Amino acid sequence: MVMTAGTETKLQEIKRIIEDKCVDLLHLQFVDLEGVLKHVTITAEDLEDAVEGRIMFDGSSIAGFSPIHKSDLYLLPDLNTFAVIPWTVEDGYSEARFLCSVMNPDGSLFEGDTRNVLKRTVQKAAEQGYTISAGPELEFFLFQTDENGRPTVKTHDEAGYFETSPHDLGERVRLEIYRALKAMGFKVEVSHHEVAQGQHEIGFKYADVLGAADNATTYKWVVKTVAKRFGLHATFMPKPVFGISGSGMHVNMSLFKDGQNLFFDADDRLQLSSSAYSFIAGLMENIKNFAAVTNPLVNSYKRLVPGYEAPCYIAWSASNRSALIRIPAKRGMATRVELRCPDPSSNPYLAYAVVAAAGLDGVERGLTPVAAVNEDIFHMSSEERAERGIDNLPGSLEYALDALEASDFARDVLGDHVYGEFVAMKRAEWDSYRTAVHSWEIENYQGKF
Repeated sequence: MVMTAGTETKLQEIKRIIEDKCVDLLHLQFVDLEGVLKHVTITAEDLEDAVEGRIMFDGSSIAGFSPIHKSDLYLLPDLNTFAVIPWTVEDGYSEARFLCSVMNPDGSLFEGDTRNVLKRTVQKAAEQGYTISAGPELEFFLFQTDENGRPTVKTHDEAGYFETSPHDLGERVRLEIYRALKAMGFKVEVSHHEVAQGQHEIGFKYADVLGAADNATTYKWVVKTVAKRFGLHATFMPKPVFGISGSGMHVNMSLFKDGQNLFFDADDRLQLSSSAYSFIAGLMENIKNFAAVTNPLVNSYKRLVPGYEAPCYIAWSASNRSALIRIPAKRGMATRVELRCPDPSSNPYLAYAVVAAAGLDGVERGLTPVAAVNEDIFHMSSEERAERGIDNLPGSLEYALDALEASDFARDVLGDHVYGEFVAMKRAEWDSYRTAVHSWEIENYQGKF
């Protein structure tokens, strides 16, 4: 790492915290292709080696990373992600973590690291004078566990939207999650029970898009860890229970230039700028091309069905929550575009990269979106939707992958390495699901035929 005055100051601050908090272990965290968190643990005495990018690991052991003959990779900590891990504080000692980018032996960015994919998108925006802010909203479920600590299919409570105790049994869990996040530097804005039984959301303040992906990754780790300490299982699976709402990861994005929000125009009827309209159009034009990234599981498409608030039709509105894209009411510096289809099983680095790139594509090309749809799309007939030109999102992972491969968009954003490994992994996942015999088939066919 090249030390600037700013990074040197940050490093000295980290060293003071390590000394004050008696931090003896440092976890160097990174994510795999699916966004699952991994780490390598070192002692605090090896901080300087870590900061210089001298901590090596075997990339061939991480699915989608490196072949065995090119397995040596290195971790470069992002100093801005340093945090003492709250639940490790014990007997005066504690542990801390960094989120890292993955590097090649020659010091270049490893193209298989999904964090580096998002960094490339950020750099491309910066070359045009733009910065991107993002505010994700990740929902999750809490499930009871059995005597061996394995998750059951029974939700932790039967409460509904915004309910309080004694029905909301997750209040104490959310409180501990909030405290852990706050201790790690998060600015938590809202916490509440969600629509479905056992479903919850904790919202945190928006950040630059890379920071937002780091925060989403950290948030999922903290939620699952704290839940485990309560004897519960937290899942970000998009549709774990049939017949109730699934979990989404609504992504709010804004585009800034010279400190000004480019999406706001006080003179427009909706107070939206031409850049905002073009960003919306870019999302709508590319949505099918990147749905496999923002909704990457077989299970993802069981959430994107009518009747459960999740979008399944390609439309936008300034107020309509049945639309794919919504413009929340706040204006001025808070003007933003909300994409409602992504789910929290997605890798945040890849998801935010494709969403940002799609919107920027619309801005670069000066695209204009079709007319907004302010009516409830779920209650329209198929003929009415056809007359309005309202198309559907892909109905399965298979169709989403077909669209992904039919366009150059995702390959351009993800890069050849990540694109190839992602498609291969997801094709194998679909084929495994397609050829498996499911309990529904046994229940409906075994006795009948």
